Amino acid sequence: MTVTREDLNPCTVRLNVVCEPEQVKQSFDRALKKLAKNIRIPGFRPGHAPKHMVEQLVPKDQLFEEAADILVNATLKKAIDAEQLMPDTSTAPSVEIKKLDQETSEAEYALKVPLPPQITLGEYKGLQNELESVSVTEEEVDFQIEEMRKRRSTREAITDRGVAEGDVVVVSIKADGEADARAFMVINGKSFPELDEAVAGMEVEEMKHLELPFPENFQDKDWAGSTKSVTVSLTSINSVKLPALDDEFAKSLATEGVDDLKERVTIGLTRSKEIVAFEVATDKLLTLVQDSSEIHVSDNMWESLADRRIRETAQEQGEKGKSLEQYAAEQGLTVEQFVEAWRERAQFEIRRALVIQRIFAAENLGLANEDLNQELFEMANEYQVEPAEMVKMLQENKALDELQFRAIQRKVRQFLLDNAVVASAPVDPTVDAE
Repeated sequence: MTVTREDLNPCTVRLNVVCEPEQVKQSFDRALKKLAKNIRIPGFRPGHAPKHMVEQLVPKDQLFEEAADILVNATLKKAIDAEQLMPDTSTAPSVEIKKLDQETSEAEYALKVPLPPQITLGEYKGLQNELESVSVTEEEVDFQIEEMRKRRSTREAITDRGVAEGDVVVVSIKADGEADARAFMVINGKSFPELDEAVAGMEVEEMKHLELPFPENFQDKDWAGSTKSVTVSLTSINSVKLPALDDEFAKSLATEGVDDLKERVTIGLTRSKEIVAFEVATDKLLTLVQDSSEIHVSDNMWESLADRRIRETAQEQGEKGKSLEQYAAEQGLTVEQFVEAWRERAQFEIRRALVIQRIFAAENLGLANEDLNQELFEMANEYQVEPAEMVKMLQENKALDELQFRAIQRKVRQFLLDNAVVASAPVDPTVDAE
């Protein structure tokens, strides 16, 4: 076996491995023997049929994949030991098969070996920063309460007037020359200008014939961007009725009355703004530390994170019936640009996480059960589930480490802010005051 080395950066080494013919032959033999156990040939017990008969029944791609796995597993550690490397055990090496030929018994692969991160922290105490002051206006409180009223709104059928702005309308549109009409539910004033204008003032069962230009983003793609002669008729009109802003409404939200509701909304908004101010201020501090630190990480570390996030995105969009290409296009990106954006983001996230962990260790900050419990309640609130359900979700996704890291991150952020030169240092916004 021949191994040649290339140092890609201080924490990533690429080894080019050329295997011996005997190693290649043994790998194919072992692969065939393993796969033969699943082959049923009349007159022979599983795994005991002649080699030439089994080879004809085993798919070539399956045989080569199994042989490659066996060959890499048998030679990988030897290649790493040959160069006296001490890999980062938290990150897996990556392998690229460059050549694998059963007939000539030739094989060659590139092995990218991750080495432990190297970090020299910059100064992280006494940094200059500003903490945004927090205030809540009466208009902001009124807006939030109005949104609560909208969520409790009801619909009321309208039969004694025409369509007014804001009404929910079921409209039937039949294009000339087409056999069937198409039904749409729209909010008058929020569909597209020509349709809003057409239905304004119309009453239930009233009809109107007109030329209607459909916008490029219209939901029925075969009509989008075209102008058609259509007959528009109304099936129903509903108005949205908001509950009155009175003590009865306030009590339905588990408050004592309107004044208590406004006070609680004010407290909630203040709390949210404090959290945002805390995150903005500590983001700036972390960026200062990150920019002044010398950080080297293996390519494997951030590449694996980027690949995982891209796979997760593809899976999520697939469940919605979209391809990754479609999702990227919605963001104004090609797939290549989307992948590159994630690779850049992954590098940033990995470096930031390492800075946080190094400060946490250097200052012996430690975590108590209450820190983890508080973070659990925060996560449960974000996902709008009960804490017990949040624990179950984390366990099922093998993501309990995320809970711990979030608690570590919060503690480091508070430490940086407590030790920065700021106008005023807030109490940790994730901990409720007594």
